[in-house]
Amino acid sequence: MATTIKFGNSCSPCNISAGERAEWIEETEKRNSDPEKLLQCPYDKNHLIRSCRFPYHLIKCRKNHPKLASELKTCPFNARHLVQKHELMHHTETCEDRISVDTEDERSTNGHCKWQVPVSTWENPDMSEDWDTEADDAAVPFVWGVNTALNQKPETRPTNNLGPSFRTPNTLPWSGM
Repeated sequence: MATTIKFGNSCSPCNISAGERAEWIEETEKRNSDPEKLLQCPYDKNHLIRSCRFPYHLIKCRKNHPKLASELKTCPFNARHLVQKHELMHHTETCEDRISVDTEDERSTNGHCKWQVPVSTWENPDMSEDWDTEADDAAVPFVWGVNTALNQKPETRPTNNLGPSFRTPNTLPWSGM
Protein backbone atom coordinates (compact mmCIF):
# COMPACT_ATOMS: atom_id res chain seq x y z
CA MET A 1 0.00 0.00 0.00
CA ALA A 2 1.49 3.32 -1.09
CA THR A 3 0.95 6.36 1.07
CA THR A 4 1.42 9.93 -0.05
CA ILE A 5 2.37 12.42 2.62
CA LYS A 6 1.98 16.13 1.92
CA PHE A 7 3.51 18.66 4.26
CA GLY A 8 2.07 22.08 4.84
CA ASN A 9 -0.94 23.80 6.25
CA SER A 10 -4.31 22.97 4.71
CA CYS A 11 -5.61 26.41 5.70
CA SER A 12 -3.91 28.67 3.21
CA PRO A 13 -4.36 32.29 2.22
CA CYS A 14 -5.37 31.08 -1.23
CA ASN A 15 -8.92 30.62 0.07
CA ILE A 16 -9.58 27.24 -1.49
CA SER A 17 -10.91 24.24 0.35
CA ALA A 18 -8.64 21.37 1.30
CA GLY A 19 -10.21 19.09 -1.32
CA GLU A 20 -9.78 21.63 -4.11
CA ARG A 21 -6.22 22.28 -2.99
CA ALA A 22 -5.40 18.55 -3.03
CA GLU A 23 -6.79 18.27 -6.58
CA TRP A 24 -4.76 21.28 -7.68
CA ILE A 25 -1.57 19.86 -6.13
CA GLU A 26 -2.10 16.50 -7.86
CA GLU A 27 -2.64 18.19 -11.24
CA THR A 28 0.45 20.34 -10.77
CA GLU A 29 2.55 17.35 -9.75
CA LYS A 30 1.37 15.41 -12.82
CA ARG A 31 2.31 18.31 -15.11
CA ASN A 32 5.70 18.98 -13.50
CA SER A 33 6.64 15.48 -12.35
CA ASP A 34 8.49 14.36 -15.48
CA PRO A 35 11.89 16.10 -15.56
CA GLU A 36 12.60 14.57 -19.00
CA LYS A 37 9.54 16.15 -20.63
CA LEU A 38 10.59 18.38 -23.54
CA LEU A 39 9.41 21.99 -23.57
CA GLN A 40 9.66 24.46 -26.42
CA CYS A 41 11.67 27.63 -25.86
CA PRO A 42 9.62 30.83 -26.31
CA TYR A 43 12.67 32.64 -27.71
CA ASP A 44 13.68 30.08 -30.34
CA LYS A 45 11.09 27.55 -31.56
CA ASN A 46 13.86 25.15 -32.60
CA HIS A 47 14.99 24.70 -28.98
CA LEU A 48 13.47 21.73 -27.17
CA ILE A 49 14.64 21.65 -23.55
CA ARG A 50 14.12 19.14 -20.78
CA SER A 51 11.72 20.39 -18.11
CA CYS A 52 14.34 20.22 -15.37
CA ARG A 53 16.70 22.52 -17.35
CA PHE A 54 14.05 24.91 -18.68
CA PRO A 55 14.48 27.78 -16.15
CA TYR A 56 18.24 27.90 -16.78
CA HIS A 57 17.69 27.85 -20.53
CA LEU A 58 15.24 30.76 -20.31
CA ILE A 59 17.88 32.90 -18.62
CA LYS A 60 20.48 32.01 -21.23
CA CYS A 61 18.14 32.54 -24.20
CA ARG A 62 16.87 35.85 -22.80
CA LYS A 63 20.43 37.17 -23.00
CA ASN A 64 20.84 35.89 -26.57
CA HIS A 65 17.55 37.45 -27.77
CA PRO A 66 17.26 40.87 -26.07
CA LYS A 67 14.80 42.30 -28.61
CA LEU A 68 12.34 39.43 -28.20
CA ALA A 69 12.90 39.43 -24.42
CA SER A 70 11.70 43.04 -24.25
CA GLU A 71 8.47 42.02 -26.00
CA LEU A 72 7.69 39.08 -23.69
CA LYS A 73 6.33 39.29 -20.14
CA THR A 74 6.47 36.66 -17.39
CA CYS A 75 3.27 35.14 -16.01
CA PRO A 76 2.78 35.99 -12.31
CA PHE A 77 1.62 32.42 -11.58
CA ASN A 78 4.36 30.46 -13.36
CA ALA A 79 7.72 31.94 -14.37
CA ARG A 80 8.00 29.40 -17.19
CA HIS A 81 5.13 31.11 -19.02
CA LEU A 82 6.37 33.92 -21.26
CA VAL A 83 3.70 35.70 -23.32
CA GLN A 84 3.44 38.80 -25.48
CA LYS A 85 2.75 42.03 -23.58
CA HIS A 86 -0.67 42.50 -25.15
CA GLU A 87 -1.68 38.88 -24.32
CA LEU A 88 -0.63 38.98 -20.65
CA MET A 89 -4.03 40.10 -19.35
CA HIS A 90 -5.82 37.27 -21.16
CA HIS A 91 -3.17 34.76 -20.05
CA THR A 92 -3.45 35.70 -16.37
CA GLU A 93 -7.21 35.18 -16.54
CA THR A 94 -6.88 31.74 -18.14
CA CYS A 95 -3.54 30.49 -16.76
CA GLU A 96 -3.64 26.82 -15.79
CA ASP A 97 -1.53 27.54 -12.68
CA ARG A 98 -3.84 30.25 -11.37
CA ILE A 99 -5.51 29.66 -8.01
CA SER A 100 -8.79 31.43 -7.48
CA VAL A 101 -8.85 33.56 -4.33
CA ASP A 102 -12.55 34.38 -4.56
CA THR A 103 -13.99 30.86 -4.22
CA GLU A 104 -14.21 30.69 -0.43
CA ASP A 105 -15.22 34.32 0.12
CA GLU A 106 -18.69 33.45 -1.08
CA ARG A 107 -18.95 30.52 1.33
CA SER A 108 -17.52 32.23 4.42
CA THR A 109 -19.78 33.59 7.11
CA ASN A 110 -20.69 37.27 7.17
CA GLY A 111 -18.32 37.96 4.29
CA HIS A 112 -15.29 37.72 6.61
CA CYS A 113 -12.24 35.83 5.54
CA LYS A 114 -11.13 32.93 7.75
CA TRP A 115 -7.55 34.19 7.80
CA GLN A 116 -7.01 37.69 9.07
CA VAL A 117 -3.89 39.58 10.04
CA PRO A 118 -4.08 40.49 13.73
CA VAL A 119 -3.78 44.15 14.63
CA SER A 120 -0.94 44.90 17.02
CA THR A 121 -2.06 46.25 20.40
CA TRP A 122 1.45 46.53 21.87
CA GLU A 123 2.26 49.73 23.74
CA ASN A 124 5.67 50.86 24.94
CA PRO A 125 5.72 50.45 28.74
CA ASP A 126 8.64 52.87 29.24
CA MET A 127 7.58 56.26 27.88
CA SER A 128 10.40 58.09 29.72
CA GLU A 129 12.96 57.61 26.91
CA ASP A 130 13.98 60.72 25.04
CA TRP A 131 16.71 60.14 22.48
CA ASP A 132 17.22 63.86 21.93
CA THR A 133 18.27 64.44 25.54
CA GLU A 134 20.41 61.28 25.57
CA ALA A 135 22.36 62.33 22.44
CA ASP A 136 26.08 62.92 22.88
CA ASP A 137 26.55 66.44 21.52
CA ALA A 138 30.23 66.49 22.54
CA ALA A 139 31.15 63.60 20.23
CA VAL A 140 33.67 64.30 17.47
CA PRO A 141 31.89 64.33 14.10
CA PHE A 142 32.88 61.71 11.56
CA VAL A 143 34.77 63.00 8.53
CA TRP A 144 35.79 60.59 5.78
CA GLY A 145 39.57 60.26 5.51
CA VAL A 146 40.36 62.07 8.75
CA ASN A 147 41.70 60.04 11.64
CA THR A 148 40.52 61.63 14.88
CA ALA A 149 42.69 59.24 16.91
CA LEU A 150 45.82 61.22 15.89
CA ASN A 151 44.42 64.41 17.44
CA GLN A 152 44.28 62.82 20.88
CA LYS A 153 46.82 63.37 23.61
CA PRO A 154 50.01 61.30 23.23
CA GLU A 155 49.25 59.16 26.28
CA THR A 156 45.86 58.16 24.85
CA ARG A 157 47.13 57.34 21.33
CA PRO A 158 46.95 53.67 20.40
CA THR A 159 50.28 51.88 20.50
CA ASN A 160 51.53 49.03 18.37
CA ASN A 161 53.91 47.61 21.00
CA LEU A 162 56.81 47.47 18.53
CA GLY A 163 60.31 48.67 19.39
CA PRO A 164 61.92 51.78 17.88
CA SER A 165 63.97 49.62 15.48
CA PHE A 166 60.86 48.63 13.53
CA ARG A 167 59.61 50.91 10.79
CA THR A 168 57.15 50.78 7.91
CA PRO A 169 58.46 49.68 4.50
CA ASN A 170 59.35 52.33 1.91
CA THR A 171 57.68 50.47 -0.97
CA LEU A 172 54.64 48.25 -1.31
CA PRO A 173 55.20 44.65 -2.39
CA TRP A 174 53.00 44.91 -5.50
CA SER A 175 54.16 48.31 -6.81
CA GLY A 176 57.07 46.78 -8.80
CA MET A 177 54.77 44.73 -11.04
